Amino acid sequence: MIPKETEATIVRLFHVEQWKIGTIARQLKIHHETIRRVLRQNGIVPPERQQKPSQLDPYMPFVMETLNKYPSLTASRLHTMVRERGYKGGYDHFRALVRRVRPRPVPEAYLRVRTLPGEQAQVDWAHCGKLKIGNAERRLLAFVMVLSYSRRMFVRFYLGDATDNFLRGHVAAFECFGGVPRECLYDNLKSAVLERRGEAIHFNPTLLALANHYRFAPKPVAVARDNEKGRVERAIQYLRSAFLAGRDLPDLDTLNAQVLAWCEGEASARPCPGANEMSVAQAFAQEVPMLLPLPADHFATDERVAVKVGKTPYVRFDLNDYSVPFIHVRKTLQVVASLTTVRILDGATVVATHARSFDKGWQVENPDHVAGLVAWKQQARQGRGMDRLHHAVPASQALFLALAERRGNLGALTSSLLNLLDTYGAVALNRAVAEALEAGVLHKAGIRQVLDRHAHERQVPPPVAVRLPDEPRVRELLVRPHSLELYDAVGRGVEEVTL
Repeated sequence: MIPKETEATIVRLFHVEQWKIGTIARQLKIHHETIRRVLRQNGIVPPERQQKPSQLDPYMPFVMETLNKYPSLTASRLHTMVRERGYKGGYDHFRALVRRVRPRPVPEAYLRVRTLPGEQAQVDWAHCGKLKIGNAERRLLAFVMVLSYSRRMFVRFYLGDATDNFLRGHVAAFECFGGVPRECLYDNLKSAVLERRGEAIHFNPTLLALANHYRFAPKPVAVARDNEKGRVERAIQYLRSAFLAGRDLPDLDTLNAQVLAWCEGEASARPCPGANEMSVAQAFAQEVPMLLPLPADHFATDERVAVKVGKTPYVRFDLNDYSVPFIHVRKTLQVVASLTTVRILDGATVVATHARSFDKGWQVENPDHVAGLVAWKQQARQGRGMDRLHHAVPASQALFLALAERRGNLGALTSSLLNLLDTYGAVALNRAVAEALEAGVLHKAGIRQVLDRHAHERQVPPPVAVRLPDEPRVRELLVRPHSLELYDAVGRGVEEVTL
């Protein structure tokens, strides 16, 4: 709008001074179309501008017919079509002409929707960037539920928009409100609607189970009708501008505590839209008695995921590894996780419980699980060692039986005999163990003394220990050496013949 004084000046300059419209526009710095509008409003019909012939004139009937049939067709596509029919003009001039002649759609009018107390809530996710937790960068989303009558808001932040978090948001909102609305209105998000074809709607089964538990009706908005959930859209805008703007994001628990206080404080003290004579808190107080009562039991919102245990006693869940008892390796178990706890089940039996981590790449361990695996490995290693001695040194069986009767340390003796076996060989060790048993000697030092005496009698140098790699297939390989007495006899016979 231009001032009345300016309108009077325009009329005077055109009518009295006989200025042309272009001259008035240049002098007053007002668009010439505005000058024409002012003159028409004051009963003065300005002369029509002479339209110059255009290259597009022969194509205008085709352009108008196409726009009437396809009103939303872009000017660029229409320009390509007329060029294929012989038009040589540029795109900018063509686009300006199309903008002038394109049919204007009649703006749609909307009715103000009024709901009864306790009748409806509107639900949606709000994307709020990312939150850094250790080595992980998690998506931060706000679950927003708004009661349509009182505009009472509930906001809870979650790390991701998984269905389990969607259900947790509902449960927390209902408990915060102290009741349940009769219907919840959703956009066509996957957490609510899996598939939709016209009026045929395939709801998410877990949402239907939640709705059945709390006795509310899930209701999606019509396709391309975001205006039907305008209350939650405006609530998200209000959340961004009044709470999130300029706020440093702390840890998740602190952030949720802050937003809950904001919802119950500042957001509830504002005037109720559509009923400015009372606040949101006062309207909510009227609405609470009309909400459906909460059921006696809670709805289960834990995540349930089947996991495979590999050759190490850990299961991978949500970017981290959690330990299990080693007896469950190579099994398929089930993870049942809340926001604070991870439980691992074998059938109906809980085999491990851990605090949940939202970091990335962590090994969350129970010390008992690790200690159990180490003990089992030691027992297994001891069993393999005794089996090796059983085959390489037969006399060791009687030695172990005698030591067991005296409650001796079989593990220490096994380790010592294995070292002697690697150093002196099976034949020499078997002979020494047998002699030690006859003398009643049941310890390593006595057997070592017998081995050294035999070596001294044979006038052979002390043996050199062979360092083998720590590989069971090598260390447990049994090599039975042949007796060299035959070669000695053959050697003596050759000497006698030579002499």
